[in-house]
Amino acid sequence: MKTKLSIQQLITISSPLILLLLWEILSQTNILDARFFPPPTVILQTLIELGESGELFQHVSVSLVRILLGFLLGVLPAICIGLLMGMYKHFKYFFSPIVMIFMPIPTLAMLPIILILFGIGEFSKIVTIAISVFFPVVINTAAGVANIDRIYLDVAKNYQASAKDFFLKIALPGALPVMLEGIQMGQAIALLTIVAAEMIGATSGIGYLIWMNYKAFLLPEMYVGLVLISFFGYLFSLLLRGLERKLLPWK
Repeated sequence: MKTKLSIQQLITISSPLILLLLWEILSQTNILDARFFPPPTVILQTLIELGESGELFQHVSVSLVRILLGFLLGVLPAICIGLLMGMYKHFKYFFSPIVMIFMPIPTLAMLPIILILFGIGEFSKIVTIAISVFFPVVINTAAGVANIDRIYLDVAKNYQASAKDFFLKIALPGALPVMLEGIQMGQAIALLTIVAAEMIGATSGIGYLIWMNYKAFLLPEMYVGLVLISFFGYLFSLLLRGLERKLLPWK
């Protein structure tokens, strides 16, 4: 088993390394135009320089705060509403049309309305992320409750479980596997949204870093922003998978 696992890890690590090596060779030999596709070594050197200047950490910290606040603002109400939709038919009938109406609308298409309501400050960017995260989490949470084995519901009814016990001991644990998948999807959407939101009406953040350097044709700096988004997406995914293993050891 250990040998098999090590081989799997080697294959997993090798694929991005091979891609980076191929990119480096093609760019260094001018098969790829280095003006548009600078070698990974140049991008790495640019990342180090931006880090040493302090500019990089300023953009990263601003984006991470926006992502964290927006993620919480979207996930917490989504979990509560999703659980209520799964537990009670009247809540489902009430919220389902609202969710179905707004879910197909891309969050960035709603950005003008968000700016009208909340202005161009920080809160509008947080709300943009919250809206984009809300829908996958609320739908997955409601689906998770609906898929709970009927026997648990019958046992709760037979023992006359209170609404609080049903909520905390049956609905929430039963919905967790599907709910966490929605949260995993939500974090990926949050990263996509923050980049687009920071390209419009922002003066800092990773999206701003990407867009301004693209307009100035400073492509190594632009690629640094893309690398950061990829890194944080992978990091958040690992953290959520670790949380899933803690909360759902049987899975």
